[in-house]
Amino acid sequence: MIVLDGDKLSEKILERISKEIRTKQLKLKLSVFLVGDSSVSRTYINKKAKFCKSTGVDFELLDYPANVEESVLKEKIKETAADDNVSGIVVQLPLPKNFNTQEILNLIPAGKDIDVLSEAGFDGFSKNKSSVIPPVVGAVKYLLDEYGISMSGKKIILIGKGRLAGKPLSMWLLNIGADFSVVDKNTTDMPDFTKKADIIISGVGLPCLVKKDMVKEGAILIDVGTASEVGKIKGDIDPLAYQLASYVAPVPGGVGPVAVAVLVENLLKLYNNKLRLCHGGKI
Repeated sequence: MIVLDGDKLSEKILERISKEIRTKQLKLKLSVFLVGDSSVSRTYINKKAKFCKSTGVDFELLDYPANVEESVLKEKIKETAADDNVSGIVVQLPLPKNFNTQEILNLIPAGKDIDVLSEAGFDGFSKNKSSVIPPVVGAVKYLLDEYGISMSGKKIILIGKGRLAGKPLSMWLLNIGADFSVVDKNTTDMPDFTKKADIIISGVGLPCLVKKDMVKEGAILIDVGTASEVGKIKGDIDPLAYQLASYVAPVPGGVGPVAVAVLVENLLKLYNNKLRLCHGGKI
């Protein structure tokens, strides 16, 4: 079994980004909005702050209590979106259930939507008309390419239909013509699907959802789900299932760090796009 080392790959991506930022003497800033105090969200935000610092990107956290009024959050996002010093905006999900999440995400301008979560941003990605791709998609693609894993001729099972993982991954798999099926936590006969899969990608956020007896020998396991359990970050795939796998992208240390590196890469790409527009297509 070979572990897909996301920590090592993210360092490689960040080194390239850092070199370009230093060489061009770019001034980039990422603003992240957090509502509430989810431990999983905090973990990812800390990683974003660390990666920004390592590449020379200014990082700003706008931290709100869970009971903040939706109107207050919206006004601050609009204000931040209009700030020319801000290169990218992230609204950390999930938001409180009573909030209109998509309406809030749509306040992020396409040129600053590094998570590709606004309707306009996702539409561009789904039509292959965007220079940036959702971080989780970029992370899975980077890992597969880095380890020379082809999806051609392989049966893929994608578990989950969520906004952050399942939805963008399913669009990507559809666009590249992959042989895949989508199931979720409510699929009663899920093992019937997973046992036949050459590649399992799971992004539900339920610890140990995928058990060893649901995986066939030699399968490629890519864990995209994260949840906090007894103070520890855990993935969807039971570590015991790793014993049967040929390749594993584990949690933590697999897709997660690469996705955050792709987020910073998206920040740089959108900033470069802005520079090209300002200089007649050349930078």
